[in-house]
Amino acid sequence: MNILSELHQDHLNLSRLLEMLDRKVECLRDGQHPDFSLMSEVVGYVGRYADLHHHPREDQMYDFFAGRNPTLDQAVTRCLEQHVELKHLSTHLEESIDGILNDVVMPMDRFTDQLDEFVQAEKRHLDFEEQSIFPLLRDIATETDWQQLQDQLPQSDDPLFGTRQADEYRSLYRALMDDLSRPGSDS
Repeated sequence: MNILSELHQDHLNLSRLLEMLDRKVECLRDGQHPDFSLMSEVVGYVGRYADLHHHPREDQMYDFFAGRNPTLDQAVTRCLEQHVELKHLSTHLEESIDGILNDVVMPMDRFTDQLDEFVQAEKRHLDFEEQSIFPLLRDIATETDWQQLQDQLPQSDDPLFGTRQADEYRSLYRALMDDLSRPGSDS
């Protein structure tokens, strides 16, 4: 499996979490109150995994191919701008959820809009990479490129979906699996 396949798998895993959050938006719009602790864990995971594992590997891959194709270079510039915006959105959302968990009064419609904005921005970003960047990389990269890149990149085992789950994510994984087995749940 090359780095592009690994990043694609990350995108699939992140999409599962975003779908879970999307259902939370629906619950909130219907006047229900989902489990904010679980929501905090999901948003925290998405932000931390992206910042610590996923984006650094993508950034190194993008650097490796820089200058080979102007269309790719433009797409990568846009992608890196999105990474900054996503970091801002996830940090702001985590602060809001933290406030709710600590009994800070916040209008639920404002929070719901904030959560929805985060989810939609993440989805657009994943779609952009999958549809605009990854195909360009497949077209210009050689097997030698992929091998050199694989040798240079730090290995990363996803602490939630990887072969060795981190202790801090075991309860989140169980909750995710439970949530996914009950579509439309409000947990």
